[in-house]
Amino acid sequence: MVIYDSLSKKKLPFKPISEGLARIYACGPTVYDDAHLGHAKSAVSFDLLRRVLQAEGYEVKFARNFTDIDDKILKKMEQTGKSLEEITEFYTRRYLQDMSALNVADASISPKATENIAAICELISSLLQKGFAYEIVGDGIYFDTRKDGDYLSLSGKKEGAGKNIARVASNDAKHDEKDFVLWKFDENWFDSPFGKGRPGWHSECVAMILAHLDSGDPHFCIDIHAGGADLLFPHHENEAAQCRCARHRALSKYWLHNGFVQVNNEKMSKSLGNSFFVGDALKIAPGEALRFYLLSSHYRANFNYSIADLLASKKRLDKIYRLKKRVRDVLVPAAGQNSTTELPAAEVKFRSEMM
Repeated sequence: MVIYDSLSKKKLPFKPISEGLARIYACGPTVYDDAHLGHAKSAVSFDLLRRVLQAEGYEVKFARNFTDIDDKILKKMEQTGKSLEEITEFYTRRYLQDMSALNVADASISPKATENIAAICELISSLLQKGFAYEIVGDGIYFDTRKDGDYLSLSGKKEGAGKNIARVASNDAKHDEKDFVLWKFDENWFDSPFGKGRPGWHSECVAMILAHLDSGDPHFCIDIHAGGADLLFPHHENEAAQCRCARHRALSKYWLHNGFVQVNNEKMSKSLGNSFFVGDALKIAPGEALRFYLLSSHYRANFNYSIADLLASKKRLDKIYRLKKRVRDVLVPAAGQNSTTELPAAEVKFRSEMM
């Protein structure tokens, strides 16, 4: 099996850290709203990867996190008057219901940021002790990107990439515009060795990988880190930097990224106001048809969503089911008869295409 690795920009043979075991971490949702089709595209793509690995005999430890403390959630609290727990538990349930409709298997591990504060603080403490982080009084703890000589190696971004980065706060006191917050001071939240506050988004995933999925290997923590192409920079770049500097190991052996879901050839996102929610699509076609549609193009290619194409995919899937029934009717023996008819050549071809 070969995997296209976003770091090396090459197709590489898949060789797991531990023989027969694949450790995969896929970035999950920030649970402040319903899942949109961008979330669904990522989920079904890496669910398929998981199933292929299992079909090839691998044990797969698959972790998908829930970001349940974030600026977007705090804004939702202000808008609705609801508690953090009310909002995040509601949208976590909704997300899992949508994934079930798409036949996405449950994760082996589903860590939440709020349940891993100690691990996050330990990571930040290590970065401070090793000189890779600094404090801005009255603001928070920041990662010093200038101290990491390999920063931007994953995304391939050039210097000057720090302007207007999504979910990287601007602050004139930062050493560099690309520096990102590890811990935001806030008296309303969690105790820590640095003062009360809450974790930065970019620290949560690293800490949860180290706490729940770390292989213990001297070179790599996990086999595969997966997510949408929009997470490559800054999120995955910042994750990789923290692990490299705190643990002197690579966070992941392989990095996989699926393409954007677009509407009218523009990236689908809640911030642009052009999101199509999974629940809305499920009113048009059943979950298996939506899954089939989302998997109908290469996982790394951008995917332009339209209702007409979704309905056309449903028709194609119905046709496949009719063909399946006809083949079954031919191959399955009548009562009292035996049959050894198999399709080994077709199975071999299918497996080779999936590799």
